[in-house]
Amino acid sequence: MSKVAVVFWSGTGNTEAMAKAVEEGAKNAGAEVTEFGCEFTAENLKDFDAIAFGCPAMGAEVLEEGEFDPMFTSLESSLGGKKIALFGSYGWGDGQWMRDWEERAESAGAMLQTESVMANEEPDDAALGECRALGAALAA
Repeated sequence: MSKVAVVFWSGTGNTEAMAKAVEEGAKNAGAEVTEFGCEFTAENLKDFDAIAFGCPAMGAEVLEEGEFDPMFTSLESSLGGKKIALFGSYGWGDGQWMRDWEERAESAGAMLQTESVMANEEPDDAALGECRALGAALAA
C-alpha cells in the first residue's frame, strides 16, 4: 500500500474541496492518505511515497505568501526524486502561478506524476473528477 500526503492551504474552502477529492481518489486506489496543512516539513517527506500539494493563486498569481510558500520553499531542496502532484484554485489570470509552481518543482528535481489541476473559483464536478484522478495517479 502506498502512502500519500495531501498538503494544502485554503482561504475560501475551494482548494480544501479539491484536497478532499484528491484524498478520495488516492484512498479509492488503495493508498493510505494523511492530510497536512503548512506544518508539513522536509522530515515528513521520508514517510510518504507521494505528495499532493494544493494552494490557490494569490495576489499577482503567486502561492499564498504567509504560510504555504515559506513551507514549500523549505521543502524544495528535499524534493529531488519525490513523486508529487499540484492542484489549486484561482479567481483571475490564466494560471501562470501554476506554471511557475510546476517549474519550481521540476527544477528542484521533483517528479510530477500527472497534469496539475486548476479550478477557476469553486471547483465544479469536472475539476473534482480531475482531483480524484490526480489522487489515484499518486497512489499508483
